[in-house]
Parts: sequence; C-alpha cells; structure tokens
Amino acid sequence: MNFVASIEDLEALYGTPGAPSLRKVARQMTPLYRKWIMASRLCMLATVGPEGTDDSPRGDDGPVVLEFDPGTLALPDWYGNNRIDSLRNIVRDGRVSLMFLVPGSNNVVRVNGTAKVTADPDLLQRFDKAGKLPRTVIVIKINEIYSQCARALMRSRIWTSGNEADGLPSMGEILAEQTAGEEGGRAYDEEWAPRAAKTMW
Repeated sequence: MNFVASIEDLEALYGTPGAPSLRKVARQMTPLYRKWIMASRLCMLATVGPEGTDDSPRGDDGPVVLEFDPGTLALPDWYGNNRIDSLRNIVRDGRVSLMFLVPGSNNVVRVNGTAKVTADPDLLQRFDKAGKLPRTVIVIKINEIYSQCARALMRSRIWTSGNEADGLPSMGEILAEQTAGEEGGRAYDEEWAPRAAKTMW
C-alpha cells in the first residue's frame, strides 16, 4: 500500500478548495456564529499532548460554553470519571479544537484555539447550578471559527435514523471484558444510571 507523503501530492489529489470554504472563516465570534454556538448543548473537545490526542464530549443543559468576549469562550468541566485526559493535555499543550452540534442540524460549527485551565473561584461561581460548581473551567482563546460541510452528518443520517443502540454491549459488559470480570458486569450497569443522575453536575 502506498501512502501520501507530501502536501503537494495531497493537494494534487483534492484540487483547490472553493471560495466559500475559505471565506467562511472568522477570527472571533460574529452575531450569526454566536447564535449557532449558543444553541449548542454538546461539543466535542479535541486536545493533544505528549501521549497523543484526546477527543472528549462536553454537554450541558443550556449553552455548553460561556462567551467572555468575542475572542474568548469558557467551558466548564463538570463531574466525570476523573481521568482528566483533556485537562492534562491542555496544561502541557494548549492547542484545542471544538465541534459544536445542534440536534436536527447537519451543520457543525468548529472552533480552533488555545486553552488554559483555571480553578478561579469567581469564575467557577458563574456556572453555579443549585449550589454545584465545576471543578475547573477551560478558557479558550479563539483563533478561528468556521462551519463544517454538512455531508458527513447527512451521510450518517445521525438525526433521522432513529435508535440504533439495540444489541450494543453495555459499558458494564465492556468493562468486564477488559478486566476479566473483576470490574463491571450487570451490577455496574444497574448502579450506574442512578449514580450518574445524582452527580450530573
């Protein structure tokens, strides 16, 4: 199998991008990009570090990020599994990418930038949910914002194909497989949902 080894060879395969794909890029929030991002309750956060890359879903019950100013976003780090892979990466290499999704829309809005992690008490307080605060907040300086071509979501029919989860292994089954039965299993699955509901924030 031959692999593409140069940018010149790669560009020869794809040709020149159309003007709209280049001109849609903004360097900070605009009124319409702001409207789109503030409608998103789910984004994917991609980071890079010495051990490699990480891509993590981030969700909320309202806008998933807070806008400080047109060039700065804040993303709270709510309760999770404490692996903190994304946060470890950001502390060592601030480059981040985010993909904002809105149910029903085949478009995605992307943000590339640099990030830092803070536990500033005043900032944490801005995300208060009935007395619960995030452990930290990721502060993102925007380098570019642009919309992603809708074809990938159109091909996947992600919003229109219905529930396709029947028959998939549960997380308890996967955990049991990975630990030769020492962790996970049916008890894990039965206990997880009520536990998660209590620690959503």
